[in-house]
Amino acid sequence: MAKYLLLKHYRRATGPEPTEVGRIPMDQWTPEEVTAHIAFMNQVADDLRERGEFVDGQALSPDGSFVRSDGPGRPPVTDGPFAETKDLIAGWMIIDVDSQERAYEAAAYLSSAPGKGGEPINEWLEVRPFLEHPPTVTD
Repeated sequence: MAKYLLLKHYRRATGPEPTEVGRIPMDQWTPEEVTAHIAFMNQVADDLRERGEFVDGQALSPDGSFVRSDGPGRPPVTDGPFAETKDLIAGWMIIDVDSQERAYEAAAYLSSAPGKGGEPINEWLEVRPFLEHPPTVTD
């Protein structure tokens, strides 16, 4: 078994008229559409739990800060640079599966969550394997 992180990204349309369901921002969905989307995410987690593959998952607020050290004895820097909206993470799920192919199958299932009008959003998800062993440094 190998652990994978499935990252959901906020993706916004780049033009004035979004044509794809998955590119219509959630703040433009009805409360029923948001509820259906969240219920689907919970169903995916339940399905993965039944298979023994679900580890954890959380939705994230679009609000957040970028922080970096500014050196010893100095307060952290929290003012920019700011990522574009498409770069912000909406949520994540950790799965523990037998293969990379199974991780891709689980991500594709998660990608098919309903969006505006109940249509699948078919969003892009980032699939990242956990680092099992640190790289070995040799001379």
